[in-house]
Amino acid sequence: MLHDAGRNKAAALIESPAMQSLIDIGANLTHDSFDRDRDAVLERAVNAGVARMIVTGADAEGSAEALALAQAHPGVLWSTSGVHPHYANEYSADTGLAIGKLARADEVVAIGEMGLDYCRNLSTHAEQEYAFESQLQIAARIGKPVFLHQRDAHQEFVAIIKNQLASLSGGVAHCFTGTQQQMHAYLDMGFYIGITGWICDERRGKDLQQAVASLPLDRVLLETDAPYLLPRDLSKAQKQQIDGRRCEPSLLPHVLEVAAACMKTDSARLAEHATANTKRLFGL
Repeated sequence: MLHDAGRNKAAALIESPAMQSLIDIGANLTHDSFDRDRDAVLERAVNAGVARMIVTGADAEGSAEALALAQAHPGVLWSTSGVHPHYANEYSADTGLAIGKLARADEVVAIGEMGLDYCRNLSTHAEQEYAFESQLQIAARIGKPVFLHQRDAHQEFVAIIKNQLASLSGGVAHCFTGTQQQMHAYLDMGFYIGITGWICDERRGKDLQQAVASLPLDRVLLETDAPYLLPRDLSKAQKQQIDGRRCEPSLLPHVLEVAAACMKTDSARLAEHATANTKRLFGL
């Protein structure tokens, strides 16, 4: 999507104050693909202007690992605590207790990744709905925002959230990939919208590219979902700077540049708003 001039502009923006304070709200930094070079990944991110990152928890064990990683990098990493719908078949009352206990740590800024995924259906719908409802209740009790996941389950997802919306402390539709109508449904419920490298995908990202044209600047957050969702439009030079098969937080400025173009705004302006929004939601 970006031509060479656009890429050069993105590189120059890294030197601006707004670009020096980017926050990646969703990076799976406990993933085993980072085991061999995690410190280098963090260094590249900071050098690219991504000053802070939130490490995603996807199950009880992974949430504990995410918290430990955040505690090992104070002021740079924070984490979430939750169970992804793919692992809802492992969710029990004891899981909820473990998630809630982890979530009380200062480094944990949100409950999740939670929600519904009727695309892959790695857990049954009933298992997913139970885990989702339980985690919403945990978030309400603890008073922390929700980190939400939804695929091919929009109506069911909205119905479950609305039952508990009044007791929630805000949240984000993480890795939003839907339509403009779906985006505005989440905005109407008070949620922020998380934009990833999906917006850089000329095959699958058209709905998202069109939707963000009406996304208010005060409701946008930026994320990579590393190591997933490697932007498809990276140049050869950009791929050579990283492991070209894996997304990482240092690519957040690229996601920013593409999102800004789709939103018809200046990249530095979008960076400033996204950072302010992240601080506001997660209390950073």
